[in-house]
Amino acid sequence: MISFLPLCAHPNPKKVLIVGGGDGGVAREVVKHPLVEEVHQVEIDDRVVELSKQYLPAMACGFANEKLKLTIGDGFDYMKKHKNEFDVIITDSSDPIGPAVSLFQESYYELMKHALKEDGIVCSQGGSFWLDLDYIKKTMSGCKEHFAKVAYAVTSVPSYPCGHIGFVMGSLNKNQDFATPKLGKSEIDAIDLRYYSSEVHSAAFALPRWVQKHFYE
Repeated sequence: MISFLPLCAHPNPKKVLIVGGGDGGVAREVVKHPLVEEVHQVEIDDRVVELSKQYLPAMACGFANEKLKLTIGDGFDYMKKHKNEFDVIITDSSDPIGPAVSLFQESYYELMKHALKEDGIVCSQGGSFWLDLDYIKKTMSGCKEHFAKVAYAVTSVPSYPCGHIGFVMGSLNKNQDFATPKLGKSEIDAIDLRYYSSEVHSAAFALPRWVQKHFYE
């Protein structure tokens, strides 16, 4: 979901940047999208990549795809050197505690904005509204400082607390419709996805009323 929500919200996601995601799972999914031509990934910890290849080969297989170029380094430094390059930026981070805090701040969204092409989209791990309601709103506010359209989407992940996780998404296109996927059912079926569908995509943006009011009103 962290891969296909932004990819299918963008009309032509040719060049994608992944920040984090050292287990390889996001890369594995991103390269499946038929319009994606290049995937650049920046992971700060090479040991995570090594251990994922050893113990999580079903996820780490994404690193072997010819579309992917992996850089071991700091995502902040990388984006400072790559302006106006990417159609989509996906940040697959841990929760906003310790080193990952900086990936949830307004300054990070500013940095991503400058690394995107016109009408670019970002998607970041955003926490669960059952646990992090106020922090999510703060993160969305930081995103709104730099992106014309901002939304929060949810999905079910049994291994996460509450069995639930969300994503903060931003677009430089003020007319962005996040909830309507740009890939049709036949195209989605052709890449044999097990969870994602057009219906699941749209439903991800349907929030409980109290959450809607807290985030958008």
